Order: sequence, then C-alpha cells, then structure tokens
Amino acid sequence: MDTEAQPTERDRSLPPDPEDSSGKPGTEGRSRSALVPRFTDRLPGGRITLTLLLCLLFLLAVNLFVARPFEIPSGSMEKGLRVGDRVLVNKLAYTFGDGPARGDVIVFDGSGYFGDADYIKRVVGVGGDHVVCCDGEGRIRVNGRSVDESGFLFPGDSPSTVRFDVVVPEGRLFVLGDHRGSSSDSRDRLGSPGGGMVPVEKVVGRAEAVVWPFGRAGRLEPTDAYAKVPAGEASAHAAAPTGGGHG
Repeated sequence: MDTEAQPTERDRSLPPDPEDSSGKPGTEGRSRSALVPRFTDRLPGGRITLTLLLCLLFLLAVNLFVARPFEIPSGSMEKGLRVGDRVLVNKLAYTFGDGPARGDVIVFDGSGYFGDADYIKRVVGVGGDHVVCCDGEGRIRVNGRSVDESGFLFPGDSPSTVRFDVVVPEGRLFVLGDHRGSSSDSRDRLGSPGGGMVPVEKVVGRAEAVVWPFGRAGRLEPTDAYAKVPAGEASAHAAAPTGGGHG
C-alpha cells in the first residue's frame, strides 16, 4: 500500500512558513522596509531629524521653483503694500500661459535697468502699448483709453507729476509704483538705456498675497482698471520717449 502522505486541499491553501528564510518575496519586502530604520539609526535625532531634513528640502524646492516670500522695502506700493509686509510671489504665474498683464503687481530683477536688487511695481503698459501722461483730467492714458487708477493709488497722489509719451517695445514692461509721489519707476529712466522698460525675462513672478504680518494677511485682489484698454498698436505711433526725472 502506498503510504506516502498526500497534501490535502487544506494543506495546499496554508500560507508559507513565516520563519522560512529561503529568499522568497516576503523576505525581500522585509529587507527593503528595514532600510529607513537603518538610515535613521545613523542620524542624530533619528526619525525626527530625517523628517526635518525632508521638510527643509521641500521648502527649498518650493522657494526655488514655485513661490517665495518677498519683503516690501519701501513705501512705493502704498496704499496696498506697506514697508515690512511680506508677500508671496508666484514664480510659475507666467510659465505656462500669457506673460504679465496690465495691472499685475510683479517682482522683477532690476539688475542693469533699475539697480542690483529685486523691485516690486505695477504693470501699466506691455509690449506695443502707447502710454501717455496725462489726459485733460490728469489720468494716465493707455492706447487712447484713460484709466481710473483711484482704486489702488495712494490717497492724495495724482497718477503722475511727470509727463511722458512712450511706446513700450515688445518684450518690455512699463511699470509704476502705486504711491506715485514716493516711487522710483519707469518714469525716472525714460532717457536711460532701456528707456525705463523692464524686460519680461527679468520678471521673478506675480505677487499673490500678503503673508505677514498676520493681521494684514490676505490675497492681493486683481484690478479691473485696465480691463477696457484695447490692444496696443505700436506701428500706429512713432512717439519717442520724453520726460524727465521723477521728483
């Protein structure tokens, strides 16, 4: 009689012996999961230090590629932004779509044009725009359309005490501070190389929100002041930049 034990259906369905160390997939999985503990054992502070390092790397990546804080250094953007405010700058704002638009508050690298620092100003004219100061009511006119900037200008300021008549070259921006009486901007550099126009490639990003102090934290609301300005037709105007320094 054949007495060899035959595995029953129940025997075949049993899980493998957990103590079996013959190199099966279960053992390999356990080896991989042990990598983190072995790594953290070599770090002072263990898992806490590893977590902090990963958070730091994440913040550095965000600051480098996505957004970064910018401290307002002067009163040139009052009333909306005050000295010491920290704003969050979206560095991807113009990466996948259109470039800066009229009314945007931007941070840009002023090297070679404004000075060796980053600046924050409002875009008033983009490439091809004809920007003039001022109409009969003292308002700035863009492509023949007068603009009501009272929603963001510093109280008591006029749109400009400096007269100018410029056509913005393609790939450049004409920028002004909201506190026109305390802002060094495109008006001051009309006769300098570049004519006071900021190259689009110098733009770091768009200011999106105030993040500090907490009492002033909030999103920077976009303006519709320039919404009715028609597209620029630079070829229709041959105006040369004129004007003087801003006092």
